[in-house]
Amino acid sequence: MDAPELHPALEPIAFLLGRWEGAGVGGYPSIESFRYGQEVVFEHNGKPFLAYESRTWLLDDDGNMVRPLARETGYWRAQPDRQLEVVLAHPTGIVEIYIGEVAFHKIELRSDVVARTATAKEYTAGHRLYGLVEGNLMYAYDMAAEGHPLTSHLSAELKKVA
Repeated sequence: MDAPELHPALEPIAFLLGRWEGAGVGGYPSIESFRYGQEVVFEHNGKPFLAYESRTWLLDDDGNMVRPLARETGYWRAQPDRQLEVVLAHPTGIVEIYIGEVAFHKIELRSDVVARTATAKEYTAGHRLYGLVEGNLMYAYDMAAEGHPLTSHLSAELKKVA
């Protein structure tokens, strides 16, 4: 079956399409710094959204996988005037809605709504920056959790592999 035609609304974020892999660094006031590997997939089915999935794993000093870390899945919904809505779900009991905008190959997202189950850790806000730099997908993620204000948490460089 042929791939569906890209919905015109997705043109501003079409650069995200594909499978990306790479590594990054993480930390937070309540945890030790760490290195992690990551795979991110953006797909489309012809509708005005991208399906998104991310999985991460802890890396040892030699770059070998130690154990799984976080996962998230969701949808990136293109809006008029290069605006963007992102809906994410986490298996840890957190659901987020981000709003943001696209400027060339840069995306900035801020959480608009955060909902948590009774057993989820305290998490109140997120801020994400994504950018295409020399063909690689770079991103930085700040979060507000466990009583801390928005604080740097993750950053990575991902290379397109498919």
